[in-house]
Amino acid sequence: MRNTKRFKQHGMAQAVATVLTLLGAQMALADTAVDLGAVGTAGTGTVKSSQPQQGDANYEAPTQPSLTATEPQSIINQHYIEQNAAPGANYTDIISIAPSVMSVDPNGPGGMETQNITIRGFQDGQYNVTFDGIPIGDTNDFTHHSTSYFMNQDIGNIVVDRGPGDASNIGYATFGGTVAIASKNPSNTAGMTPFGAFGTWNTKLYGAQFDTGVQQNYGDGKAYISYKNFTTDGFLTDAGQRRQNILVKFERPLGDETTVTFLAMGNKLHQNVSYGTTLDQLQQNGYNYGLSSNPAQQNFYADNQDNITTDIEYLAIKSRLGTWKIDDKVYTYAYYHQGFNGGALGGAYGIGQYTANGTTLLNGNTLTSFPNDVPGNVLNNNYRSFGNILRLSKEYDRDVLDMGMWIDRQSNDKSLYEVDWTQNGAFNYPAGNGYANPLQNNIDTIGSEVITTLEPYVQYEWKPTASWTITPGVKYTSFIRDVNFPILNGHNPGSESSHDYAKFLPALTARYGVNDHWSFYSQYAQGFLAPKLQLLQKSPPVDPSTIKPESTTNYQVGTSWSDNRLVLGADAYKILTYNTTATVPCGAATCYQPVSNIDYSGEEFEGTFRLLKSLSLYANYAVNNYTLPSGVSPLNNVPHISGAAGVIYDDRIIYGSLIAKSVGGNYSNVSASGAPLYFGGYTITNLNLGYKPEAYLGKNTRLGFQVNNLFNRSGLYTSINSDFNGNPLYYVLPERSYMMSLTFSL
Repeated sequence: MRNTKRFKQHGMAQAVATVLTLLGAQMALADTAVDLGAVGTAGTGTVKSSQPQQGDANYEAPTQPSLTATEPQSIINQHYIEQNAAPGANYTDIISIAPSVMSVDPNGPGGMETQNITIRGFQDGQYNVTFDGIPIGDTNDFTHHSTSYFMNQDIGNIVVDRGPGDASNIGYATFGGTVAIASKNPSNTAGMTPFGAFGTWNTKLYGAQFDTGVQQNYGDGKAYISYKNFTTDGFLTDAGQRRQNILVKFERPLGDETTVTFLAMGNKLHQNVSYGTTLDQLQQNGYNYGLSSNPAQQNFYADNQDNITTDIEYLAIKSRLGTWKIDDKVYTYAYYHQGFNGGALGGAYGIGQYTANGTTLLNGNTLTSFPNDVPGNVLNNNYRSFGNILRLSKEYDRDVLDMGMWIDRQSNDKSLYEVDWTQNGAFNYPAGNGYANPLQNNIDTIGSEVITTLEPYVQYEWKPTASWTITPGVKYTSFIRDVNFPILNGHNPGSESSHDYAKFLPALTARYGVNDHWSFYSQYAQGFLAPKLQLLQKSPPVDPSTIKPESTTNYQVGTSWSDNRLVLGADAYKILTYNTTATVPCGAATCYQPVSNIDYSGEEFEGTFRLLKSLSLYANYAVNNYTLPSGVSPLNNVPHISGAAGVIYDDRIIYGSLIAKSVGGNYSNVSASGAPLYFGGYTITNLNLGYKPEAYLGKNTRLGFQVNNLFNRSGLYTSINSDFNGNPLYYVLPERSYMMSLTFSL
């Protein structure tokens, strides 16, 4: 028996090593050649589960397609998130496992916003992020703040939709896809579930979730409230984070045909942020150098910090009236950000790069120079959105008519002031502004914008046979941006404009269900992305009508298979883009330049196979190509190939996963010696172990142990900034880290 056990363990290790080795070999060779069920309306993240069992492929799969999908998508279910996400992990950390996604948290899991996450080569801001179907984001450039909203303890599932979706898919950026995050549902059973975790870099998490269970005396309503407190010193020196989050969700049926849902979330965040490190700093201060403890330097940690408060609230009603279904959701969300930076990292003079020390202050009526003082700036960026999402559908025998409308209004106030940190934040007056009022000389930018978005849609699901579903549809998107910046980038007058960017977006999808386990799909659809605010912030002011919105034409085909033994998805795509913009090095701010058209194409694969009753194998693989106009720098963080492979063991008591994600070589548009930087590929392997000693410690008790970057892979992986002297600022792969966790019920 003992020898047999050793042979099985050794055989399992060989199987894991073989899978990872084969994947690594494929990655190296390619790089040298420079139902779970139906996912509902695109962008909602709603999954209709077919109740797979523990150990089944369609339960254990880290990512899997949907049998009713009409474009490539990967579903990441709650089971995978609970077993594999680090206690402080952001949604960007979770979706990094999915095909065609490149994402690394440079400060350790959850310790910092991921820098330049890409999906198929599309940068953050070129795809939607939704929470329970609500598009969220910063309408300055449509980017997202992964540490500022929901935490993984409240996520029910995530769907990574790689495409614009059908006509019903709403959002600011239907350009490159949708990351649809769904909150957990309240439990039917009452209980208290405390949880805690601790690990490397003084990382700690504690919190609890209280479920009311179904309250028969209150109309069968049920709710939960969860509180989380997360702190970490971070992998990078002096780049710590403190985060508090609370979420409440309530559901109640009103009769047999109506359900009301209310959700409210608040998040408070303090973080010290590093914008990268030069090679000289790494050599002098160590591999994990991020921020300095020296107040005479511009990257002094106290001069580089964010204080961010956010909230989300919504009230949703779902009902049926005869053959009509109604889904209406009214919501608001907000983001209040006060940021402190050294030098001009906020995007002011020096286009967001570190500047030389030296400031000029107003002393009475005399300008006094302080040649050794540390310059910096203070940023305020505050916005709130109010909106409503109405969806209607009517059944006609087998066919369904869908229609609806999304309307959103966001108000955004912004200011950026130059200061002298050595003089405790006194106003700094850069030479050359020359305003009559000397108090204006320290203002880089001050102003506001109001964005009104309107997206009505209609589509018809035609089912000529039981196997075919053909869905033509059209959406009209209108994005009105009213801009008023009296002072902009040190210029007065600044920028004032108003313009409506609008377009009809047709879509046509077709799905053929071969049987209950196998389907094919194809898609033609157009995507849309309004011009980013920075393209309009010019002095002298530009005519907003001369700035064209970005758009895509998408052609995609694919197939999905799902049963309890095998889950498999494969697809191919070609995406043509027009009036495209690309990021350019710009310090802490993100800057853009028009690059005309970019063509994307590729193939993707993902699959999970149940090898034994409790043992499954997982793999995904993606080839992502793009073609640029001549003279345009390569896109940031776009590997030609990427993939993942690993094993999963789950016997209800013991859970274990060993999964490696490999990323091929990729470029940065930051240049060194006149050429874009190239970064070689890397493979990060994570180990997750869980044990449920319910017989000894009570129901729902779980002990967890995680090792991120098991083999301690190191090296430079990206650069998005340069310092004042033009030296690239690099991010490095975080070293190996450990986490222990405990969850139990009272």
